[in-house]
Amino acid sequence: MNNPKHVPTRNGFTLLELLVVLAILGLLYAIVGPQVIKYLSSSRSETAAVQVKNVDAALKLLRLDAGRYPSAQEGLQALVTQPPAMTDWRGPYLPNTAALTDPWGNPYRYAVPGKHGEVDVFTLGSDNAEGGSGEAKDLGNW
Repeated sequence: MNNPKHVPTRNGFTLLELLVVLAILGLLYAIVGPQVIKYLSSSRSETAAVQVKNVDAALKLLRLDAGRYPSAQEGLQALVTQPPAMTDWRGPYLPNTAALTDPWGNPYRYAVPGKHGEVDVFTLGSDNAEGGSGEAKDLGNW
């Protein structure tokens, strides 16, 4: 009756084991999830701040070469392609037009003369509206 060669095998998991695993995963998601989302959202703001500084530096190089900043009509596109009225242009000052788009997919804004300096380069944040806080905060070269 007792056959030593016949050992009962267990296939799969019990319902209790699956519930314990799901409970552990739920706790991990509840604890770690908000921290990951907070980190990812702040990284866009940090990226935008760095990109604004890069665009501002490119504008300063263009001014050294051409003797002036681009007009409001020429805009930031003058950093990538030569405007007809700028004969001393030695660009491109940025690799491509993608460098003129903020992390939320909106073009960086340019004001000459600026409210905060000779020129203002800025983004209105995730909400693409003036003001705001957190990810919706306006970021500029001031």
